[in-house]
Amino acid sequence: MKQKVYITRKLPDEIVDRMREKYEVRMWEEEEIPVPREVLEKESEQVDGLLCLLTEQMDQPLLKNANNLKVVANMAVGYNNIDVDEARARGVVVTNTPGVLTETTADLTFALLMATARRIPEASEYLRHGKWETWSPMQLTGQDIHGATLGIIGLGRIGEAVARRAKGFDMNVLYHNRSRHHEVEEALDLQYVEFDELLKESDFVCVLTPLTKETENMIGREQLAKMKKTAILINTARGGIVNEDALYDALKNYDIWAAGLDVFAKEPVSVKHRLLTLPNLVTLPHIGSASIKTRMKMAEVAAMNLMCVLDGGEAPNKIRE
Repeated sequence: MKQKVYITRKLPDEIVDRMREKYEVRMWEEEEIPVPREVLEKESEQVDGLLCLLTEQMDQPLLKNANNLKVVANMAVGYNNIDVDEARARGVVVTNTPGVLTETTADLTFALLMATARRIPEASEYLRHGKWETWSPMQLTGQDIHGATLGIIGLGRIGEAVARRAKGFDMNVLYHNRSRHHEVEEALDLQYVEFDELLKESDFVCVLTPLTKETENMIGREQLAKMKKTAILINTARGGIVNEDALYDALKNYDIWAAGLDVFAKEPVSVKHRLLTLPNLVTLPHIGSASIKTRMKMAEVAAMNLMCVLDGGEAPNKIRE
């Protein structure tokens, strides 16, 4: 009897067909609509493997009833949507897709930094709405990127890739991480600093750390108050790392100059969210890894992880912490 697999969002045929050669595969056939919770719970009860997105909460109630489950393959780098401790207690392997999206997400991070600093979305709307009637000395002026100080919170693969891009703009790069990376410091001429110093000294603060119990609300009122009035906050990691109420107040009062967000605490974010009313906020719908090549590779890696476990092997990207 073939092992059973459930895929929580429609994936390209070339990915799914490989799995269908080996397993009995069912899939939620929508691309833009997440699988309803009740459907996910029912499908999970009998399957051996789940391939999911970050939109699905693989929590204790769901895992408790997934009696045959051997592997949850997350098509993402982050895995805060999965109760890893509960999965491990039940002998379920959890995997992710690291490395695949590093350069693509770093591209987007730096693009968001530039768009926020130079007010590009605002300037585009200014022109489209017929407001460009003359030129004036301080019209739509932004912040310089070249020669500025960039502070990176979380020097993982993506953080390192962002640092390489920053060096091309002759930026001074500071970083804070739970452990120092001496070789990277030397290779890229980076400076390790304590968290508070990074906040105080940086013109741009990029959040690139995973969302964990330790990093949840890492950027709150106290931390925002330590940043420069001219500073820009960029978050392409996870929404819960930045306290949105504190960020709203800091932006509204111009305690910091601007922010660029690709992520929110609750996604998709409501169009009524009060952060979206602010002119000094640039927002994106969690598109950090959204290039065609990268998304295809992510699907391939997630499928490979799942198949390795179901075939009795070791998943290359098993979560071990």
